[in-house]
Amino acid sequence: MALWRGYRGHGETRLQVFMSGQHRGVTKSIKHWIKRRSAIEPVIGHMKQSHGLATSRLKGKVGDQINALSAAIGYNFALL
Repeated sequence: MALWRGYRGHGETRLQVFMSGQHRGVTKSIKHWIKRRSAIEPVIGHMKQSHGLATSRLKGKVGDQINALSAAIGYNFALL
C-alpha cells in the first residue's frame, strides 16, 4: 500500500516537514499548525480561482505583494 503524501524535499536539513497523519514527534504546537494549515488551504484555493491570485501581471516582488494584497481585499469585500 503506497501512501502519497506529496513532495518532501531532497535531503533538506534546515527545515522540518510535518505531514498530516504523522504520529511520532508531534507536539501540541505542531498539531495546532497542522490544523491551521488545513483551515487556510480552501481560502487560498478560492482566492486563486475567483480573485485572480493565480496569475500576476505586475512585475517583480512588489508586484507580487500588490497582487496578493488586492486578492485579499477582494476576498474580504466578497465576505461583506
